[in-house]
Amino acid sequence: MTTFIIYNIYIMSALGNHILVEFTGCSPEIMNDVVSIERDMVEAAVKAEMTVINSTFHHFSPYGVSGVVVVQESHLAIHTWPEYGYAAVDIFTCGDTNTWAAFDYLQEQFKAKNYSAIEMRRGVINLLERMDFDLSSMRSQASDRVNPGKYTRNVWFTDKDDNQALSLRYTGEVLFRKESPYQRVSVLDTYAYGKMLTIDNMVMCTEKDEHHYHEMISHPALLTHPHPKNILVIGGGDGGTVREILKHNTVEKVTMVEIDETVIDACKEHLPSIAAEFNNPKLNLIVGDGIEYVKNAKEGEFDLIMVDGSDPVGPAEGLFSTTFYNNCKKALSNDGILVAQGESPMFNGRVFVELNQCLVEIFGQEKVNTLLFYIPTYPTGMWSFQVASKGDLSLQKADKNRIKDFADNNKLFYYNEDIHFAALSMPNFVKNLLAKEAVNA
Repeated sequence: MTTFIIYNIYIMSALGNHILVEFTGCSPEIMNDVVSIERDMVEAAVKAEMTVINSTFHHFSPYGVSGVVVVQESHLAIHTWPEYGYAAVDIFTCGDTNTWAAFDYLQEQFKAKNYSAIEMRRGVINLLERMDFDLSSMRSQASDRVNPGKYTRNVWFTDKDDNQALSLRYTGEVLFRKESPYQRVSVLDTYAYGKMLTIDNMVMCTEKDEHHYHEMISHPALLTHPHPKNILVIGGGDGGTVREILKHNTVEKVTMVEIDETVIDACKEHLPSIAAEFNNPKLNLIVGDGIEYVKNAKEGEFDLIMVDGSDPVGPAEGLFSTTFYNNCKKALSNDGILVAQGESPMFNGRVFVELNQCLVEIFGQEKVNTLLFYIPTYPTGMWSFQVASKGDLSLQKADKNRIKDFADNNKLFYYNEDIHFAALSMPNFVKNLLAKEAVNA
């Protein structure tokens, strides 16, 4: 092991001791695990006989952790770069503490192959002049703000790209985490939005706002079709789309094809309100490749196809291709309807437009509609579904009274007759985005 230690030690007594550490060759998995890092930083403070007051830690998507442990003696801080196996650590203490005990513990826990460290004595007393001032008024004010005497945690999950981020505070415990052959699946318990499913450190759904998505992917199309009987769902491993589809009495069979069984298992165990219909006898659940399934489907087999995929990366990338949607059209009945997760026109305008143009080329301009809806935990809060009709059915001609009766009888959370038609109204920037691309096509 290569080590570099630089000491800058004053013989005279000082107010504090400061260690700046760079750990290299660390485990990338540990460097990206906010729960482990928060636990290890807190335990490092305990090993150094410090009194922990508070911890605040953020995990960033796709990788990186920042955090600080506030101790009675001062603080421990960290930022990690998992892609480099690197951690920058800052340990500052005042008074008599074994600061290096914290260092030793972190080196071991992070599995660091190398390190460099600088130790500095801060606030050398013979270079300072003590000032006398009246503390009596300060003491009376401070008595109302005494530390409660227990350690409080602030652990944050952050879903971000280069320009924006969403952060949610959670308990600090990971309810479920598993690396499947396709992706990393996790379930966290947030304070504001309940339990949250993440895939590859991106928010997929939360208990509080999942209805926005699942009601909008299913009910507008189902209530436009006069007698939807046979439905195909591609993806949708959380189960929310299937739950909403099975609220329609005309539906006789739902086939769901999800490539990653780990997602299904996580939601069955930790998000049962979303995965509520996985045991419904009308559901044919297939763990497999939805792209291949559609390719081999019978012509005209399904009344509706709902493509409930994640962003166009990893196993969902093929869900955004011309070949896939041509196969979907073939598998639809003569009056069948296709609904596809369409990204955000504000966050991912390129993919939003490309999917719209792909469907227009396959189904025709007059047969494709965009539905906009709002979901707080998705980037920008604005999201879309692209809807294509093989026959003459049109979302604009849906029966308002039928929608109202269904929404009232099923006590829907988000969707109603007004939302149905309002969701078809595009802001000017979306109209211009689609019109510009249509001209350039």
